[in-house]
Amino acid sequence: MEAISEAAMSSDRSSSRRGGGGGLSNSEAGLREGAYSAIGAQMQMSSRGPAAATAAAAAAAAAAAAAVSAGGAGRGGSVVGVSGEDLASTTNGASSSSADLPGSAVPKLVPYLSRSRRHLPASSESPELRLDELRALFNKANGDPLRIRGIGAGAWGSVFIALLVDMYGHLQDKIDIRIWRRPGRALDKEFSERLFSIINSREDVLRRLLRRCAYLKYVEARLGDRVLYAEEILRDGFCVNMVDTPLCPLRVVTNLQEAVWDADIVVNGVPSTETRAVFKDIGSIWRERSLPPAVIISLAKGVEAALEPFPHILTPTLIIHQATGVPMENLLYLGGPNIAAEIYSREYANARLCGSEKWRKPLSRFIRQPHFAVWDNSDLVTHEVMGGLKNVYAIGAGIVAELTRESATCKSVYFAHSTSEMIYITQLLTEEPESLTGPLLADTYVTLLKGRNAWYGQQLASGVLTPSMGDSVKGKGMIQGVSAVAAFHDLLSHESLRVPHPETDQKVPPIELCPILKTLYMILHSREVGVEEILDVLRDKHDPRDRIALAHTCGIPRILMGFPELLQNVQ
Repeated sequence: MEAISEAAMSSDRSSSRRGGGGGLSNSEAGLREGAYSAIGAQMQMSSRGPAAATAAAAAAAAAAAAAVSAGGAGRGGSVVGVSGEDLASTTNGASSSSADLPGSAVPKLVPYLSRSRRHLPASSESPELRLDELRALFNKANGDPLRIRGIGAGAWGSVFIALLVDMYGHLQDKIDIRIWRRPGRALDKEFSERLFSIINSREDVLRRLLRRCAYLKYVEARLGDRVLYAEEILRDGFCVNMVDTPLCPLRVVTNLQEAVWDADIVVNGVPSTETRAVFKDIGSIWRERSLPPAVIISLAKGVEAALEPFPHILTPTLIIHQATGVPMENLLYLGGPNIAAEIYSREYANARLCGSEKWRKPLSRFIRQPHFAVWDNSDLVTHEVMGGLKNVYAIGAGIVAELTRESATCKSVYFAHSTSEMIYITQLLTEEPESLTGPLLADTYVTLLKGRNAWYGQQLASGVLTPSMGDSVKGKGMIQGVSAVAAFHDLLSHESLRVPHPETDQKVPPIELCPILKTLYMILHSREVGVEEILDVLRDKHDPRDRIALAHTCGIPRILMGFPELLQNVQ
């Protein structure tokens, strides 16, 4: 294999010299030549043992850095702040005791931690002890790893799995962590060039790819000689929806049955709009297995509105329950506040894991990290509803921020009215909702301040995007607030639901007391008004507290969540 690879590289070098590499400029040819030299040297030396491989990695890093700097000079591809000397000196510190990569004598990287992350104190409880506690709950014997599978590779889904790999990946005899994503998504040359620039601006990432013999394909993609695929780059730690924040390398599975067949814990990272379809397939797979039901942690934030036989809302955990038959006791929801890239960069964050006590307490301890506090809570309903609502109102927050040029006063007025609508809606949906305080309020705040839904609102207000372009945006993924607007609007405008209007005392649909939600629907779905209409809502003369007080006395039966045991009591 080594001889074949060298022959292939030599052949390609020759073609580059003869004909400019198929139209390559001198800088491009230099880039390829340097990359081949670096990788070829590493391949040749790796067979001579770990010490030689480590020395080769140093030489390879230096050669690659020089090649990239020289080759990219003509097209803006220089390495930012990285020199061959820096790379060589730091690579000499590589451990020669690491386990070898499959099919290679190149030392394997320990779980990747970026130098840019903050240095935080170690947890007082070792990862192995926490893992052993969880393994005991699953009755795991020695030699039988705990199998965790992420489903969906969006930003938060990928980061969540990467956090677990960083924490527990070295305990490979006790845990097996993988992530599933659909195969075949090709990445265009523009994306490949951007990714190549990011790789070359991060010396830790560049060094890691060289050690994994994975750098060359990014060179070829940048030159337009190769097409990269989403699942391919995810294995190297790059998520297409968050490419600016490289992750640790992940074990990627593209066959859904292979991913979930023997899974103990499944992490739902697909958008709420895709949850039903994906878990319907998973349910079909699981009907053939004899293992106990898996435990499912849902990260999805969104809802469906069901209007028959009466209006009720369906959250992701309820959708999964319907699609798979997994008991509600085994379904949990992890809510923020969380901005995926910031959490992986070790910014301090917290979250709540909601569900049954049997699983939420041990799993919250298992997920917890020094920079990521995870509390547990029994109120699954309120947290999931709020998880969907915050995305709705984040779109409006982005519109207001853009139209008012980030006016703090206008944004605070919007925050007051939007949170009162969220509390009002939640009061209609559940018997004893938790107050909008602590993490719930923090999650709402950070989502209105920053995130893809707020970004989407800003793009609408600036005219860069329009509602007709849909809710799937390149580089951002699914804007889940768009479908949630329609779901909550359809539910709260149903003819069977009536509440007293505070001024006329006439019975009106609840949507009439949610002017922001109603306006967002007219902007995004019926398209009756423009984005500027949202500013008129800020002039609402009613005290937001009145809306909340009204929800306590509206008289609507609190059965809108659609729980099976409640549905049986419907007249």
